[in-house]
Amino acid sequence: MRAPKLSDDQLQEMYHALRLSRAFEERLSLLHRQGKILGGIYSGIGQEAITVGSAYGLRREDFISPLHRDLGALLVKGVPPGVLMAQVFGKRDGLSRGKDSYLHSGDTSLGVYGNTSMLGSNLPVACGLAYGFKLRSQDHVVVAYFGEGAANYGDVHEAMNFAAIQRLGIVFVCENNLYAYSTPFEKAFAIPEVSVRAQAYGFPGVDVYGNDLLRVYAATQRAIARARAGEGPTLIECKTFRWHGHSEHDKASYRTEEELLEWKARDPIPQFERYLTEKRLLNDASRDEMTARVEREIDEAVAFAESSPWPEGPEALEDIYAP
Repeated sequence: MRAPKLSDDQLQEMYHALRLSRAFEERLSLLHRQGKILGGIYSGIGQEAITVGSAYGLRREDFISPLHRDLGALLVKGVPPGVLMAQVFGKRDGLSRGKDSYLHSGDTSLGVYGNTSMLGSNLPVACGLAYGFKLRSQDHVVVAYFGEGAANYGDVHEAMNFAAIQRLGIVFVCENNLYAYSTPFEKAFAIPEVSVRAQAYGFPGVDVYGNDLLRVYAATQRAIARARAGEGPTLIECKTFRWHGHSEHDKASYRTEEELLEWKARDPIPQFERYLTEKRLLNDASRDEMTARVEREIDEAVAFAESSPWPEGPEALEDIYAP
């Protein structure tokens, strides 16, 4: 594993984010099976190295435009676990005050822009954010996430072309988990990598192993530095694999057990733990301590969400905008 320049405290902070993200997602799956969550759950388990590695180190003024599997990025950007859990529960103390599922939640004060269900359509909006920064001569950046399935939508091409022409400060992060719902990558692409398309737009494209936290972080930091310097966008493709189905109700029978086991053996968390152990920053005792810490944080988040009130009827008419 190639290590970027990070302090011991920063590495520990990233480890906490990685473990917190995993624990949060695991608890959501459990709560969904218990019938405590309304609506679907789209697990990001297995993809945490991408969300943590790409969001870590961003300034508050920088924006992320996350997807439904990117709860880890929201946590890294500063959304409190209890508030995020209340959002998933649909409670008043959530980001949307109980008016929406977690899929579209955001908090502009923290630099988190809520997405839409049309995933490819998020990129033109993210470009709008970056264009606003350019008009105001600000060196803030936008990290915009999309999946390889969305990569074949017209909106994605239009966004990347516009970003290239305007030399916007935006980093496109393609989370290629090899399946667009049930469609395998090779059935949707005649090219080996999504990142090669960046050449056609006129900016760099990078292919990164998405289960390696430090490689994702290093690639993103290079792209962010390029964006802040006014040199334009970068496309980073992160290869990974989602452990669960498209959503919790999907048994993912379209893929083999061998494929799943192969990718579980590449779990990003043990990989990073081995690195920390080699640097003498982690041992059995500190690993157990971290486990207890994140479990406590998740317990507190669930308790906060469960005690949060449901929104009252008249609140449905608040924060509503219409021409």
